Order: sequence, then structure tokens, then C-alpha cells
Amino acid sequence: MRREYGIFHRIDWVLVLLYLALVLFGWLNIYAAVYDESQPSIFDVSQRYGKQMIWIAAALVLAIITLAIDPKFFSQFAWLIYFGLIGILILVIFIGRDISGARSWLHIGSVAIQPAEFSKVATSLLVAKYLSKIDLNLKKNETWLRAILMIFVPALLILLQRDTGSALVFLAFLLVFYRFGLSGYVMLAIFALPVIGIMSLLVNKFILVGILFSGAIVFYLRSRKRLRNLVVVLAIFISSAGYVFSVDYAMNHILQPHQRQRINVLIGKTSDLKGAGYNVNQSLIAIGSGQIIGKGFLNGTQTKYNFVPEQSTDFIFCTVGEEWGFLGSFALIVLYMVLFLRIIVVAERQRSRFSRVFGYSVAAILFFHFAINIGMTLGLMPVIGIPLPFLSYGGSSLWAFTILLFIFIRQDAYRLELV
Repeated sequence: MRREYGIFHRIDWVLVLLYLALVLFGWLNIYAAVYDESQPSIFDVSQRYGKQMIWIAAALVLAIITLAIDPKFFSQFAWLIYFGLIGILILVIFIGRDISGARSWLHIGSVAIQPAEFSKVATSLLVAKYLSKIDLNLKKNETWLRAILMIFVPALLILLQRDTGSALVFLAFLLVFYRFGLSGYVMLAIFALPVIGIMSLLVNKFILVGILFSGAIVFYLRSRKRLRNLVVVLAIFISSAGYVFSVDYAMNHILQPHQRQRINVLIGKTSDLKGAGYNVNQSLIAIGSGQIIGKGFLNGTQTKYNFVPEQSTDFIFCTVGEEWGFLGSFALIVLYMVLFLRIIVVAERQRSRFSRVFGYSVAAILFFHFAINIGMTLGLMPVIGIPLPFLSYGGSSLWAFTILLFIFIRQDAYRLELV
């Protein structure tokens, strides 16, 4: 017998409170990042912090609506939601508007929406739906090829919108696949690609191919079934060698000049503090100037005088580092870690595989955004332009992250509704 409960019954308040803490702290830092002494009110909707207040209010409404929806809706209509977003992504390629070099925005009246952010929600639902099928054999390669295709399609469409950062976020799903049975060798091969790619830009290509060939020989000699593995070893070596030489072609003929310059700055081949390396250099100055306890709220000089570009969006962590210092930055990172761990703990207690897979998708997406965003502000990652979850300015990202998290909170509450 099913009992009827209110929408706030049995929800995980720890996750809700962590969400509210991050959103409110983000609002304060957006206020600090674009603070204008002539318009000091944080509620001034002509300023970014005032607009963010509206986005936050709308996000809270979306959270409540999400909690009110029957949890079975998300699994039953996962395919429809996914293909609906795919259709919108295709539409954006043709009628979307260019902002910062990417055609990834749809304008609905005076509001600009970025469908790429919501496609992560749709893909998470479909991946959870697919991997929760009762008759699914998780040991078959065909199973994982289909799952990878599900994340490849939206990623490709987003790449066609010239939004590389949002497309790369879909790599986060590989962590989910690994948790539910994807071979560790496949994961190793995927994550080895960027390492080999960087080495091919720094080391003589023939020397690198020789190293790869030596590794293939060692693997072959140590394998027991040598005859069967010979074809596999040769295929891996040939594809790896081809990849090494293709990186150079991609650098010189596919990537845009500013993208090449950013990569060269990141790997240390060139230094361009006034050009491609300007953002990261100013970011490091801002964060370092905060020292241990920071300069104080609204006292960040690097932030106040606009030395750091995109300081309320992609580089919001610079404001945290400058005004709140090492202690504030560390506290924020701990808060994120608690959020990720809590999501994983809640995911593990789910009774349905759909909810468990979806929970891990939420954790993976949020963690990927967190790691890449903070990594690029510290010069450890390329500047690819993705927001810091719940902190960066913008409606689309905040709404998408909110829906993503609260669908999971609703699924968790539902696990105890049947008595």
C-alpha cells in the first residue's frame, strides 16, 4: 500500500542545506566581483548580483517543482527528454546566437538560455534508464558502446556549437560507467589519450613512438595468451602511433590560433602574459594576494579594478581566493567535498539501480565542473570556460545544476514511500 506524503517529506536536508550554502555564498561573491559603489544594493536588478538574485529565486521554484513531480516520471520519460534536448541542440546550431565565440544560446525574449547545460540532465536520465534495464548484460562490450554513444551524440552537437568546455564535461560519465562495470583498461586507455597528446607536443614524435612500441613489446611478452593478444597489441600500437602524429595535424590545421596559444602556454612551450596567458596570470595574482585570511569582503583590488576577466563567471574562485584567503578557499573546497561524498553515500543507499546510477551521474558532473574550473584558475587546466557549480553567475547553469540535484533528492525520498 502506498502512502501519500508532502513534497518535503523524507528529503535529504543535508544535501538541501549544502546546496543553499553554496548558492548563497556564490551570490555574495558575485556581488563582490562586480561591486559598484554607486549602486551598492545587492538587490539592484540592473547589476549582475541583482540578476543572480532572480536566477536564484527561479532556481528555488524549479527545485520545489522538481520535488513535486512523481519520481517515476523521470525514468518513464527519460528517452523523450533526451531526444527533446537533442532536437534543441540541433536547433541551436542553426538559429543560436554567438556569445564569446560559441553559438550555444537561445534567446527567449530578453532571457538567454544555454541548452547544453540542460542536456547534461537529460543524458544523466537516459544513462540511468539504460543501465538500470533488468536484462542488461554489463559484461558485454556492446552494452558500453551503446552507453558511450548516448554521451557522444550531445557532446558532438555541443562541439559543433563551438562550446568545447561544455562538450568535455560529458567525459564525466566515464566515471559512472567505470563504477558500474566498464573495464579499467578502457578507462586507462581513455585517460591516457591526453597524456600521450601532451607528450607528443613536448617530445620528439619518433622517440615517443619508440617508447610506445617498447611498452607494447613488454605487455606482449608478459601476457600468457600471446597469440590471441598479438592482434590486440598491434592494433593498440598502430592506433597510438597514428594518434601521436595526428595531434600535430590537429594543432596546426583544426584548432583556432587562440586555442593553440592557450595549449602552448599551458604546457609551458610559450609564455604570453599579455595574451593567452593573461587570464590565468591575473587569476594567480588575485588568489595569491589573498594570502591566509584574505583582504576582506568587498576589499579585493584585483577584483574591484577588473584585472581578472570573467571574474563573476568562469573565474569566480579568484574572488574567493582574494577576499577570503586560503582559509576561505579551503573551506569552500571542503564544502564541495562534503557535497560530493554525501551524494555518493545517498546514491549507495538507493534501492533502485536507476536512482543509484543517476546519483553517481550527479556526483560525476558536479565534480568534473569543480575540478576543471578550479584547476584552470590555478593554471593546472586549460581555460575552457565552464562554470563553478552553484557559484558562478548565470541562470542556465544554476537552473540545470538545481534540477539535476533535486531530481536525485526526489528519487532518494521516493525509496521509502512504499511500505
